[in-house]
Amino acid sequence: MIILGIILIVLGYVAPVPAFVATIGWILLAVGLILTILGAVGRPVGRKTYF
Repeated sequence: MIILGIILIVLGYVAPVPAFVATIGWILLAVGLILTILGAVGRPVGRKTYF
């Protein structure tokens, strides 16, 4: 999700595509970072627990 967000951000600023592509990229990047941080501190995400 983080990689896709970065790709969409770069694509949104470099290529002549609508501006909402970069916005979606920023949203995906933020959600990916939040889920990564939650997973790193041991909080179950999406009702999945890992031992």
